[in-house]
Amino acid sequence: MSNWAWKQLTRSRTFKPLERFEAHIHALHSGDRVLLYFFGVLICFASLSSLYTLEQSLLVQIPTYGGILTEGEIGSPQFTNPLLAISDADRDLSALTYAGLMGLSGSGALVPILAENYTISADGKSYTFTLRKNARFSDGTPVTANDVVFTVQQAQNPALNSPEYADWSGVSVTAIDQRTVRFTLAKPYVPFLGLTTLGVLPAHLWQNVSSEEFPFSNLETNPVGAGPFKVTGVSRDSSGLIQSVSLTANPYYVSGRPYLDGIRLNFYPNTSDLIAALKSGAIQSAYDIPSSTDLTAPYARVFGVFWNPSEKPVYARIEVRKALSLAINRSEIVKKVLGGYATALMGPIPPGGNVKQVPVPQSANPTADAAQILESAGWTYDGSLRVWKNIAAKLTLDHITIRTSNVPEMKDVASSVRADWEQLGIPVDIELYEPGDLSQNVIRPRKYGALLYGMVIGRSQDLYAFWDSQERNDPGLNIAQYANKNVDALLEDARNSTDPNTRTADLQKIEDTIAADYPAAFIYAPDFTYAVPTDLHGVKLPQIITPADRFATVASWYMETDKVWPFFAH
Repeated sequence: MSNWAWKQLTRSRTFKPLERFEAHIHALHSGDRVLLYFFGVLICFASLSSLYTLEQSLLVQIPTYGGILTEGEIGSPQFTNPLLAISDADRDLSALTYAGLMGLSGSGALVPILAENYTISADGKSYTFTLRKNARFSDGTPVTANDVVFTVQQAQNPALNSPEYADWSGVSVTAIDQRTVRFTLAKPYVPFLGLTTLGVLPAHLWQNVSSEEFPFSNLETNPVGAGPFKVTGVSRDSSGLIQSVSLTANPYYVSGRPYLDGIRLNFYPNTSDLIAALKSGAIQSAYDIPSSTDLTAPYARVFGVFWNPSEKPVYARIEVRKALSLAINRSEIVKKVLGGYATALMGPIPPGGNVKQVPVPQSANPTADAAQILESAGWTYDGSLRVWKNIAAKLTLDHITIRTSNVPEMKDVASSVRADWEQLGIPVDIELYEPGDLSQNVIRPRKYGALLYGMVIGRSQDLYAFWDSQERNDPGLNIAQYANKNVDALLEDARNSTDPNTRTADLQKIEDTIAADYPAAFIYAPDFTYAVPTDLHGVKLPQIITPADRFATVASWYMETDKVWPFFAH
C-alpha cells in the first residue's frame, strides 16, 4: 500500500471529537493544562477508589487455610488412644487424632462423621452403619468395617482393661461388608448411639500388638487415626514426660482438611504455671482458666453433698436432709466461690437439656428456714451443747464431717457449706483426700456420712447408674444409697424408650421426685470456660461432658480469611 493511501486510510479512521478535544487542550495556557491534568488524575483516582469500595462491599468474607493455635493444659498425656485414654490430656489428643462413626456438632447433637448414614431396627436392638467411601486414616489407608469391629472387640477385651469396657460389654458387632457394620444389643438402649463416637483404630497397625504391649506401643505417642489432625512432633523433658505435642492438619480427614494448619499443645504441671503461660503469651488458649476472652458452655456435672444413712442414721430423716440442704446459700457459692461460672441447682439433672430445673428457693434467711423445718418435725436445739435433738426419735444432729477431694474448688465450696451449717448451730469438720484416695478408700467402701462430690452426667442424661437402687453398692455409683421404686421404673423406662417425648417426661419426673426426697444437698452445675485468642473464629461449644468435647467443631476453626464474590462462597 502506498504512503498516500495509508495516510488517507488513517485520516478516515480518526475520531473527530477527540481531535477537537486535543486542539482545545493545546490552546490552553500551560498552567491551565497542568490544572486540567491534575483534576483528571484526581477524578480517575476517585472513580477507581469508588469502584474498589463498591467491590469490597459486595464481597463476602470466608475462612481460608492457615494459622497455628498454641494451647496449654495441666498434666501430661500417656495414652493417645481412645481405648486407653484416662486423663484429660489423653482424651484431648485422642479427640484431635481419632474419629468415630458419630461425632458432636456445635449444638451437642450427634452427627455422622465416618458413617455416611445409619438405621435403627424397629425393636431398637440393632444399629447398622454405612461408612463413607472417602473415610481414611491419616496414613491414607481406607477405614473399613473390619477396623470398627476390631476396635470394639478390643474395648471388650478384659485383658486390655479399657475404660470403655463397661459401655461395650454385651454388644455384638459384625462386619456385613467392607463399608457396613452392625451392632446388636441384648435389649433397647437409647443412649447407645452416643457410644459410637468412640475413635476407630486402624486394625492393620494394631492387630499384631498383644494386650500386654498395647499400652507401650509406639502408636500411643505417634497415633494413626482418622481424626482432623495428626501428630508430627513430641517434645519431652529430662524425665521423659511429654511437654508438648505438635499436630498438623490431616489432609485425609473425611470432612475435608481443617482450616488451621496445626495445633500445638503445651503441658504444665499446675494451674499457676498455666495461668502464667497464658498471661505471657506463651500459649493462646486454655480451658477452666479465668480470662477476658472466655467462651462458656454448661458442664454436664452436678455437685452436691451426698448423704449416707448407712454410715450415719440421722441422715435417714428427710427433715434433716431438707433442712441442711435449704441452709446452704447457693447463690453466694456461685457468686463468690465460683466467680459466677456455675448454675445453682436443687435436683440431679444439669442444665442444658429439655428438663426444667427445680427452682432454687430465694430466701432472705436460709438459716431460719432450715431451723423452722427441724423444729416443725420435733427437733429442739441445745445451744450449750451445740446439738439438735429429737427426743421421740432418739436422734441427735451434733456434728457433720464433710469428706471431699483436695482440690481448690472443692475446698472452697466445702468451707462455704461449713459456714452455712455452723450458722444453724452444727459443728462441721472438713476432711480432704487426694482424688485417687477418695475414690478407693472413701467412696467405694462407702466410708462417709456427708460426701461433697461431683457426678459426671452423660449427654444422654442416663441417670440409672447414679440413682437406681441396684447401684447402691460398689461398683455402683449410687453414692447417696437412694432407693425409690417409682424412680427405678422411670430410670429403666427413660433409657429404653425410643420416644424422645417419653424420655423427657420420665426425666422430668425423676428430677422432681429426687429433688423432693433430698438424698443429696445439690448445690451447682459448673460452667466450662475456654479462653481463646480474638483472631480464632468458628469455635462452637456443645454441652461439655469432658474437656475434649471443646474440639467438637475443631475442623471448622479458622484464623485466616479471604474475600470472594458471593457466588464463590458456597
